[in-house]
Amino acid sequence: MAKKKVKKQRQFGLIGKNIHYSFSKKYFTDKFEHHFFDNCHYKNYDLESIREFPKLVEETKGLVGLNVTIPYKESIIPYLDKISKKAKKIGAVNCITVSKKKKLKGYNTDYYGFKKSLKPLLKKHHTKALILGTGGASKAIAFALKKMNIEYDFVSRNPNEYEFSYEELTAEIFAEYTIIINATPVGTHPNVNDCPTLDYSLFTSQHIAYDLVYNPEKTTFLKRAKAHGATIKNGYEMLVFQAEKAWEIWNK
Repeated sequence: MAKKKVKKQRQFGLIGKNIHYSFSKKYFTDKFEHHFFDNCHYKNYDLESIREFPKLVEETKGLVGLNVTIPYKESIIPYLDKISKKAKKIGAVNCITVSKKKKLKGYNTDYYGFKKSLKPLLKKHHTKALILGTGGASKAIAFALKKMNIEYDFVSRNPNEYEFSYEELTAEIFAEYTIIINATPVGTHPNVNDCPTLDYSLFTSQHIAYDLVYNPEKTTFLKRAKAHGATIKNGYEMLVFQAEKAWEIWNK
């Protein structure tokens, strides 16, 4: 009698810090169960330091793909063997493939997820955007906006000469920039009452307020923008789109 072929175990996971709240683990675990991918497993790899990463790769059996989240989207790059053209231009990685020989290639699927989720909301007057924050996530957002021919500027608590400070955001600037994107972790669970320091009365029905945070579903940033008529969107759909893109990359 022929032996039943045993499916090779495929391990996936998320690299980050303090990631017990993670979207990815639940999303992929549910996906594997729903599609009967019983040889696929997903785990959170909570790293105190990015220096722990090489050991993780070396010791994890059957590792095929990884997602990367805050705060390692930029610091992961020196540990990779290759990086896709788009991820190189963006300067941040949130998806990694692991070959049989443990060769690592980095990609960015954040920009794709953001672009796909923002597009349906856009109207003719949405030509300029403000990106709150300057971390790895904001770089992917900037890349997506550029691809959509939307001008953008960054807002930072410690701005350089090319960035706005929060204090500089006047009614005139808000009238010009009709897309406001929170690319900071401010307002994430459990600090749900926090929000970026803005004059929320400057939001109008002409504005889109987009928050990369998805937990809670309606952040204080979104609630306060909506109270003044803005169209609002959280980061959940972006995460779904970027996760599906990662799955596509892992299964090439």
